[in-house]
Amino acid sequence: MSAKHGHFALSRRLVLGAGLAVAGGGQALADREPLKPPPALGPLPASWARAEAIALWPGAAPNGPFKAQPVPADFPPGFFRNVAQPSLHVFRPAKSNGKAVLIAPGGAYSFVVGTHEGVAVAEALAARGYTAFVLIYRLPGEGWSDFWNVPLQDAQRALRLVRANARRFGFEPGRVAALGFSAGGHLIASLATEHAETLYAPRDEADALSARPAAVGLIYPVITLALPYANPQTRLSLLGPAPTEDLVARRSPQRHVSAETPPCFLTHALDDTAVPPENSLMMLEALRKAGVRAEAHFLEEGGHGFGLGSPNAPDGRWLDLFDLWLQRAVAG
Repeated sequence: MSAKHGHFALSRRLVLGAGLAVAGGGQALADREPLKPPPALGPLPASWARAEAIALWPGAAPNGPFKAQPVPADFPPGFFRNVAQPSLHVFRPAKSNGKAVLIAPGGAYSFVVGTHEGVAVAEALAARGYTAFVLIYRLPGEGWSDFWNVPLQDAQRALRLVRANARRFGFEPGRVAALGFSAGGHLIASLATEHAETLYAPRDEADALSARPAAVGLIYPVITLALPYANPQTRLSLLGPAPTEDLVARRSPQRHVSAETPPCFLTHALDDTAVPPENSLMMLEALRKAGVRAEAHFLEEGGHGFGLGSPNAPDGRWLDLFDLWLQRAVAG
């Protein structure tokens, strides 16, 4: 990882622990960086408190009951755990361009990054005219049954709720894209390929709407949950310590790309050692085989977790490229 980014602190003990925790990981995973919360990104800005928050589910979320887990005393502010009721946080533009973006921050399905992959990205998109919705989704290890389905339940429901609220927020229901980072990239890739999978009983009229995004952006995404390229912490959090091959395949989005998969934009740094760039390469290959429109940008450096990136570095240009691409991908 490039020292100038420094978003994720290194811990040899945690690296080894993450590798050994995954059955069959062995030496191939021993040098993989963990997705650890950065130590000092600060609290959420005041704009987070001002943003309208929408509860995802009327009443209790499915697959309960929720069971709160211990949180370390040094857990960073602006990060989320113990999500009993997932939510959408709305960032509205001064003038709408008629499009919306659902944002899924990363966190290895162990936490949800509210800062540089959440509110910062939402504000940047709102400044460009998009209505941005930050999704704080449930985490698999917090008591839920069939926990490997829980984040995707939330993503499906979120996309439908965004679409259901299009008139109120001033954008077109058919022009809703989705953007994900790291494990949030896995979640959005899963939504792109499994938007029609039935994972919960309908709650209201919003659930009659399609959960298919018009287009998706995947930024340093986890794609495969198969070894050796799976991020071990993400795999462990979502699938448990000894998943079956069928479950690994079911939740590896590149295996489910079809002609129904929406257009896809990918960005990945080639020096990313937490989520190897092979993840994005696998997804790109699957998209091309299926004839799905795709654009990919592979950066020489940037490491993992760079969010909006550095202004004077290539990783600080991806949002400009995504904006230009998205205007074409969801034109009309």
